Amino acid sequence: MTIYALSTGPGVSGVAIIRVSGHNASEVIELITNKKLPKPRVATLRKIKKIKTSELIDEGIIIWFPAPESYTGEDMAEIHIHGGKAVILAVQNEISKVENCRIAEPGEFTKLAFQNGKINLLKAESVADLIAAETEIQRAQAIKIMKGKSSEKFNELREKLSKILSFIEAKIDFPDEDLPEENLKKIKQDSLYVLGEINKILNDQKVGETIREGFKIAILGPTNAGKSSLLNNLSNREVAIVSEIAGTTRDIIEVHLNIDGYPVIISDTAGIRDSKDEIEKKGIKLSLKKAENADLKLVVVDAENVDLKGFLTDLLKNNAILVINKSDLLKKKLEPEILKFNHVLISLKNNVNIDALISKIKRNLKNKFITQDDILITRERHRLHLVQCADYLRNFSDKNDKKDFDKAAEDLRLATRHLGMIVGTVDVEEILGNIFNDFCIGK
Repeated sequence: MTIYALSTGPGVSGVAIIRVSGHNASEVIELITNKKLPKPRVATLRKIKKIKTSELIDEGIIIWFPAPESYTGEDMAEIHIHGGKAVILAVQNEISKVENCRIAEPGEFTKLAFQNGKINLLKAESVADLIAAETEIQRAQAIKIMKGKSSEKFNELREKLSKILSFIEAKIDFPDEDLPEENLKKIKQDSLYVLGEINKILNDQKVGETIREGFKIAILGPTNAGKSSLLNNLSNREVAIVSEIAGTTRDIIEVHLNIDGYPVIISDTAGIRDSKDEIEKKGIKLSLKKAENADLKLVVVDAENVDLKGFLTDLLKNNAILVINKSDLLKKKLEPEILKFNHVLISLKNNVNIDALISKIKRNLKNKFITQDDILITRERHRLHLVQCADYLRNFSDKNDKKDFDKAAEDLRLATRHLGMIVGTVDVEEILGNIFNDFCIGK
């Protein structure tokens, strides 16, 4: 089957690019240009016409990439046309008339590149991350993964496990033969080395996932403390409804921001209080859940009525800044037990001390993204496979010490398989759908 899709963004633009990949790609180009294929990888100006009537649709650039030297590994072409909606639809309509041609599914071009051995699974994911990157740090991380350092490390560890497995399987195949002492020593050394390296990789404070998904900040606190006003102030726009009526915010409102190049997701949550309103109670429950998953909590309270008993004290225990709002109404000094918390005194009404709060947020951001080692894990999928690999390696070590080689070999096979599933060197059909569905159509 031959697939095609618009690979540039939708909407009016100076240039739009339609990709075509598959066995019938050459036929598509010949039919819509009424000429032979242009030279490979040479931008060639051609008139693009309707197949049956030869009516001119547009004039644009055709680039031909014969297999296997193409992005997908198949015959592929790029059709560069003017980016008007009518032009794009007319060209796609003509392509659809060619036998065995259909619109591509999300990520299908990159999926083909993976299946045809042009890229591995980590590189395929990094392509999606590069397209989705909104900040410089996200772009830089995607490029690093694309360069292949992660793949090299995981393949190196997998190769070591494969060699150990060959020793163990030799012992199983020839039970009467004793493994040389040097081989036994190497098995133990190499398996412990791989386990140690995996543990080091896992001990990364989840920096890679945080960069990819965004640093999560939750604005929490009692009703009418100024949470929604703070969200609007940090966002520089009216995102949330601000009202003196308590309980206005009931659902989670999220805003994606770029703070000094760091990706940040700020969530305004429902005011936490005792309520009989069922909808508000659900909003409060969501607020507490958001607090659990936040990288940083901004606990906003009213300077005139600071009561840190109960849930507020719990919220302030870890990764939190106490934001004392309405300082313009404060008539006396704050109590010492309040000042012992990591706090900042602000007035959203008079725009006082907001810079001090932003500076505190930035320090938290920078500390979160500091790492001494290369980032190798960028998705939860990678972490889960590494955790399972480490578990099987520990089981292997225990059984190997007891000379239970048959069972030890199975644990080693499973450990090796989980490493392979990260880069896609084993059958990973069950996870491909989830990965490539995140792509835009045309990539």
